Amino acid sequence: MGNPHIGSDFDAFLKEEGVHEEVTAAAIKRVIAGQLEKLMKSKNITKTEMASRMRTSRAVVNRLLDEDDTSVTLATLARASLAIGAPLKIEFATNEGTAY
Repeated sequence: MGNPHIGSDFDAFLKEEGVHEEVTAAAIKRVIAGQLEKLMKSKNITKTEMASRMRTSRAVVNRLLDEDDTSVTLATLARASLAIGAPLKIEFATNEGTAY
């Protein structure tokens, strides 16, 4: 008996395994955390300074920068955007790559 996944794409495999949403959320969070950390470094903003600018605790900033913690809220992202002076852009894209 052959492998049932041969010929299918990776998204189809993840859906079949029941982990598509979890894996997608983790990938998105890694990108967000990486971009935010890079911006903070380029502007010489420490975690403590970021927390102060966001009017929150350093623990919240640590969770925001934690690639494995996918429980970030839009409100936290918006505060981080304002604190760092970089506009937040969230969009949905079609399979063809067109953003709406």
